[in-house]
Amino acid sequence: MIRADTLKALATDDTGFDVVVIGGGITGAGVAREAAGSGLRTLLVEQKDFSWGTSSRSSKMVHGGLRYLGSGHYGLTRDAVRERERLMAEAPGLIDPLRFIMPHFKGQFPGPRLFQLLLRVYDFIAQSPSRHFLSPAQSELWVPGLTRENLAGASGFTDAVTDDSRLVQRLIAEARRDGAICLNYTRAQEVQRSNGMVCGLIIQPEEGASPITVSAPLVINATGAWADLLQTGENGSGSMKIRPLRGSHLVLPWARLPVSCSVSLFHPQDRRPVFAFPWQGTTVLGTTDLDHEGNLDQEPVISEAETDYLLQIASRLFPASHISRSDILSTWAGVRPVVTDGTGKSPSRENREHALREDRGLISIAGGKLTTFRVIAREALKQGLGEKAHSILRPGSQSVFTAPRELERPEQVGHQTWQRLQGLYGPDLDQVIASGALEPVVPDHPWDLLWAELLWACRAEDVRHLDDLLLRKTRLGLILPEGGKALLPDIKCRCQAILDWDDQRWADEEARYLGIYHGAYSLAPKGPSDAS
Repeated sequence: MIRADTLKALATDDTGFDVVVIGGGITGAGVAREAAGSGLRTLLVEQKDFSWGTSSRSSKMVHGGLRYLGSGHYGLTRDAVRERERLMAEAPGLIDPLRFIMPHFKGQFPGPRLFQLLLRVYDFIAQSPSRHFLSPAQSELWVPGLTRENLAGASGFTDAVTDDSRLVQRLIAEARRDGAICLNYTRAQEVQRSNGMVCGLIIQPEEGASPITVSAPLVINATGAWADLLQTGENGSGSMKIRPLRGSHLVLPWARLPVSCSVSLFHPQDRRPVFAFPWQGTTVLGTTDLDHEGNLDQEPVISEAETDYLLQIASRLFPASHISRSDILSTWAGVRPVVTDGTGKSPSRENREHALREDRGLISIAGGKLTTFRVIAREALKQGLGEKAHSILRPGSQSVFTAPRELERPEQVGHQTWQRLQGLYGPDLDQVIASGALEPVVPDHPWDLLWAELLWACRAEDVRHLDDLLLRKTRLGLILPEGGKALLPDIKCRCQAILDWDDQRWADEEARYLGIYHGAYSLAPKGPSDAS
């Protein structure tokens, strides 16, 4: 059903839902997937694009949280490690193992022995040993260009990496396959109540003149940093105060900083773990962790101080690389919805575990990790459904992702690309490869995005604005110079008719996209007063 028909049906039909999910990030998409997979009539609404917020701007890591284990959060680490193993097994190509190397420097904490002990516990939880120790000479073979100054060796272990926005899109597709209705650019205006209990939700589509009221006895508020905006503050079981924390990243051409694994260190400024890792043909430096005081409805932006902080990673680990501002392809900044106790801790000492708040049919979720979306989703549904949850929810052992159909790999598609396509698209892969040319969008770029993927996104993945296509459905805006500006005429030639945009609409969308890119995903040139 196309979007216009769906909205018309919602406005005119009396059919209600069992659950309405607000928020189309990783948590909301996970809730919709579990709810629809359990046979519940499910509606998901997102005020912007799916994964517009934190879930397209994370550090891309599907990991167990080694630093959380070091802080004593064993339960959080246990759940995350188990989910990591499950996701890698279910969706290779979407969630892939990534080797991590942690150099050890003489006289610095933690030393090799303590870190190896921590890794031993990490491996025990995963039931999959991956740790090893590297001598200084071996460390340089694993990480060419690594500083030799006071290098005592390095510890190696395995976690995983993903494209967070594509992970959300895959969950949305799974939820729809089981009957869920998922709408982006549809704002939740007001939770409806009868005798104090939730009975529905008023929603406002971007293109609609009038709001639509839908009925449901359960509303799950999975809006992340926005979660407290729908809480009434009355009659809820417990309070939940959200502290928005910003994490920013720099994207560099891989050729300027060629790493084949994630290289970590404790930042000399504040002893926080930071890293450089390979992602979609680039190298990413991340991340920061500080209070975000901006408007949550505006694109978060990296600060000059954060830029300098992250560039120090490159200069400390790879002193011969001479990475500078001029090398930066793009940036991104995401806002983590961390639940705080309000005691004034430093951002990095805040607990990363999720929290739920129940208010007579409204379940609000905040906190948590990308990796544990399924655990959080099932917990929220169990709390919302109450005693009947055990007879409604599908078994936790069932797969999150539907396996792709058996297809013969096209001759022009390489083996690694084929695995990536299977992971990203699952059962839809046959339709994806039939959508267009199986040729790379950027032939000379190390990332192998195909034109067929771009055209499929335009047809089937809810593209309403050009930034949806270039910043979330694909990541061309992050991995190409100037946000892929040079590619826009070719994209227009192939995509304009599918999107049904006239020339004026296309020009408006280009202007909108380039404004977003320059305002939030790239560095402003330093003026004379900013020069150091």
